[in-house]
Amino acid sequence: MYAIVELGGRQWKVEPGARLEVNRLPGAVGAQHVVDRVLFAQNGERLQVGRPYVSDAKVICEVVEHRLGPKTISYHYRRRENWRKTRGHRQPLTRLVVKEIVFGEGVAKPRRPKKKEASDGA
Repeated sequence: MYAIVELGGRQWKVEPGARLEVNRLPGAVGAQHVVDRVLFAQNGERLQVGRPYVSDAKVICEVVEHRLGPKTISYHYRRRENWRKTRGHRQPLTRLVVKEIVFGEGVAKPRRPKKKEASDGA
């Protein structure tokens, strides 16, 4: 199951267990963030395209951390005038983990890898 959602002015393809870094969202670390702007949702053979949003679909995420993005330097100058200006910027970001996708009656959660049984080499 996957979905395409609109979040922070961008479109993201998400699956259960996916990690996203989006523009800063209000909410504490560990809080739940529900995204109801689902543009497209697919579950096996069943898919639905929203016009513009799918009415019965939502994506439930958990806020993992708030952080700052990489520093970008902006440098301006005017020739022959001894005028220059340097500014730095770090975009505030929020890191999310997709917990589940709710679509109609179906709920998709992240898969856990199967534990391998220890085999005796004797």
